[in-house]
Amino acid sequence: MANGELDEESLNDLYSWVDAIPLSRPKRNIARDFSDGVLVAEVVKFYFPKIVEMHNYAPANSTQQKLSNWGHLNRKVLSKLNFSIPEDMVRKIAQCTPGMVELVLIPLRQKIEEKQKQAKMSSSYQGHPPTAVGSCSLCSFPSPLPQELGMRSTLEENNYLDTGFTSKPKPNSTQDSPGLERGPKGHQSYTVPLQTDANLRLHLAEREQALLASQEMVQILQMKVRRLEHLLHLKNVRIDDLTRRLQQAEQRRK
Repeated sequence: MANGELDEESLNDLYSWVDAIPLSRPKRNIARDFSDGVLVAEVVKFYFPKIVEMHNYAPANSTQQKLSNWGHLNRKVLSKLNFSIPEDMVRKIAQCTPGMVELVLIPLRQKIEEKQKQAKMSSSYQGHPPTAVGSCSLCSFPSPLPQELGMRSTLEENNYLDTGFTSKPKPNSTQDSPGLERGPKGHQSYTVPLQTDANLRLHLAEREQALLASQEMVQILQMKVRRLEHLLHLKNVRIDDLTRRLQQAEQRRK
């Protein structure tokens, strides 16, 4: 498949991404440069140095050695990114077929970015273990604790949430209750206990942290959807190309 048949904007974005990575050989022709798998290993090593051992990948001109490099890359490196390149595509890459490397680098870039996001999310939770959570599998929100529900019920009954923190006086009340202060004209007012205020602030902070985490998760999922849509587009382009070639081959047979 010719490069011109792919989305030009996506290709330019991909080439800019590759150009920003320091590689061991000059960048001349991407189909030939990446055909032996060595530069793909270098790309992954640039982002995740611990999962790639470059001595396992020898620069090669022979198809057999190229296939060996790609096989090792599939088993030892790409599998850790939940990614694998089909054997027929590997063979075409080894044969320097134009357009094949791009079809590998685009989803590889996506997998690299996904793993970076996962590492970032994991590190952000260190030292801040999640509190009680609901049953949502994609994002977790703290479930109200029993004491929290009781606290809110009390606050609503006494109008603690209103400005001034005043309570409605009960009719026919002849004696002051402990903890009450008399305001002007005998009006009683409650003051929020310091401990209750601190607990409320803590719960609000936990909820805010959970909300931020869920928003970030939504952004990650949206990015995955966009990447998958783009990958689907590329696969459709590939299918159209193969269909056209098949039709041309059938016409030649006639």
